[in-house]
Amino acid sequence: MPSIFSRIVNGEIPSHKIYESDNYLAFLDVNPLAEGHTLVIPKKEIDYIFDVEDEELAGMMVFAKKVAKAVKSAITCKRIGVAVIGLEVPHVHIHLVPINGIGDINFSKPKLQFTQEELATTAEKIKSNL
Repeated sequence: MPSIFSRIVNGEIPSHKIYESDNYLAFLDVNPLAEGHTLVIPKKEIDYIFDVEDEELAGMMVFAKKVAKAVKSAITCKRIGVAVIGLEVPHVHIHLVPINGIGDINFSKPKLQFTQEELATTAEKIKSNL
């Protein structure tokens, strides 16, 4: 059965897309730690980040860098934190989280809740910086 992220790639589940290429997709996390928390995924469904071929992994990081710069321009923060946990969804994903301190990227914290309209506004702010 396809992962939830593969279903997003295939257009079966709506998302707030930030940026897309032939191989990668960036979209807002629906259970964010901060406004602008974005996920970067390969379109190819691979469960574990260290199973991704070297060239594809390098490409994903370059893609994530471009997205992170746009997030940083759109959201007031000191840095964009980067995390790969790999347990939540069986599809490789990189978390890009706007942070002001190390505690801001603690995944055991309660997640924020935004309306669909707020998520759409945030996505547009980020996209305008690409």
